[in-house]
This record gives sequence, structure tokens and C-alpha cells, in this order.
Amino acid sequence: MAANNRRMSGKKGAQVGSGGQRRRGLEGKGPTPPAEMRKGHAKQRAAQAKARRAQGGRPQARRGGKSTSELVVGRNPVVEALREGVPASTLYVQQFIDNDERVREALQLAADRGGINLMEAPRPELDRMTNGLNHQGLVLQVPPYEYAHPEDLADAAADAGEDPLIVALDGVTDPRNLGAVVRSVSAFGGHGVVVPERRAAGMTAGAWKTSAGTAARTPVARATNLTRALESYKKAGVVVVGLAADGEVELGDLEALEGPVVIVVGSEGKGLSRLVGETCDFRVRIPMPGGAESLNAGVAAGIVLYEAARRRV
Repeated sequence: MAANNRRMSGKKGAQVGSGGQRRRGLEGKGPTPPAEMRKGHAKQRAAQAKARRAQGGRPQARRGGKSTSELVVGRNPVVEALREGVPASTLYVQQFIDNDERVREALQLAADRGGINLMEAPRPELDRMTNGLNHQGLVLQVPPYEYAHPEDLADAAADAGEDPLIVALDGVTDPRNLGAVVRSVSAFGGHGVVVPERRAAGMTAGAWKTSAGTAARTPVARATNLTRALESYKKAGVVVVGLAADGEVELGDLEALEGPVVIVVGSEGKGLSRLVGETCDFRVRIPMPGGAESLNAGVAAGIVLYEAARRRV
């Protein structure tokens, strides 16, 4: 009898039904909600950030600090700086200087612009100012550049009713590359450039010259810590896109360029630093069928800015 009971205990008993759960699971969840309502989506973060700004008002403008003053030395460099509209506070001219064509042009340009002090100084004084450089009797003093704060760039875009389009430079040390990026940002309707405070190019006279005057209307912000600045942008709903030769996404497939975005460009040799690369939402590659290994920062930024501007039209 006991054996029979054991055989009976092995029989399959009554099954518990699904209670209709399987049928309901096949019914679908309805239409996909718009991007602004999807949790974690970049457009939802942007909408939330915009709502917070509307409730609290625009914060008082912050500043990113000032650089030190700079001297442009030599007749040709001084004339070129004045031609390109590099900001200047004082033009120093050596006493009893040979009055050649470049000296006359420098004096005329300074006088035409206005607001530039003309100072005559003996040669030993100019030698002391320039630490013995070959100044050729002309020295132009460039005042300190006043940097914006990274958050000011996104605020300016919001005030204009536009999605932020910002370029951040990671490890770019050539001022001419910075000037070229500023020029591209201005050309394609961007809202500014962010540079780190240390180990990075700043707004020198060389950067001003390369920007071809666009630095006068395109702000450059300086971040104490670039990674933290990018994280702050992400919290405000801005997508952070890093350019990398081995990026997972090709530029033409990146839909994020249609919305609020920060484009991060690394140095030509090393690319993005590790922490900055890990902070990016996307790592994007620019297709180069010609086989070049990399592009300099100014060219790479220009290509991506063009693609962003094209999609936003």
C-alpha cells in the first residue's frame, strides 16, 4: 500500500493557471510616448532643465576668470594683430625709431581703432618689458581675456530659445586650433567654446588672430575641471558627444546632433582623456575614406558643427 502511495505521489497534479497574464502581455503597451516623456531621454532632461529655469529665473551671470595680459612683439606681428582686430590696450613705440611703412601702419591702425594708448619708450625700457626679445621698436599690450562660465553658454542658448550647441576642447594646447574652433562655432551658429583651466590653450593673441575676429562675438568659457563641467551639462539635459577615431557611432547616424549637445574634441595625438571619454554619452567617429588617421581639432570640430547645423535647419 505504501508503494502504491509513492507511485501516486509522483503523478502530475492540478496546474495553476496564468490568470490571464499571458494574454494581457500580448496586448501591447500602446503607442510610444514622445521623447520629452520618456524617462532618462535627453529631450526629457532638456525639458526638465528648461522648466527649472523658468521657475527660478536665469541665474546671475558667472565668470570663468581672467587670463594674464600679453605682449605682441615685433613690427610684423604687431601690424598683423592690429589688422585682425586683436584687443589691445597700449602700443609702445621706441623713441627715435626708424619710421618705416610698418611703423606708420601700426600707428594709423591704432589711431583709427581708438581706445589704444600710444606710449613712447626708450629702447632699454622695451628690452626690459620683453625680456630682451627682438621687438624692433614696437610692442603691443593685449589686455587679459575675460572668460565666461560654462553654464553661461547653455543659459545664453536658452534665452535665445535654441538648443545649446557647444564645443569643449580636451587637451588642445595650440592657440591656433582654439582660434579655428571659435571661428567654426561662430560660422555654424554655436553658442561658445569650453576649455580647461590647466594644460590647455587659452585666448592669446594667436588665438584671436586665427579666429578672424569671431572671438569678439563667440564666448570662450574656462572650466576648473572639464569632467565636472560636462557632468553639469548632462544634468541640464545636454547630450555630451566625444569625437574618437574608434567611436561606436558614425557621425551620419548620430541623431543627438538635432538637440542640445556638447561636442568634445581631444588632442590630435592623444585624443580624449580617459575620464572625459567615460563621461561622454556617445563616442563618435568621422568616416575618413582617404585613410588619414586623425584630423586636427579645428577641422574635426568644423565637420561636426556643419553636420549639426545642417540637421537643425
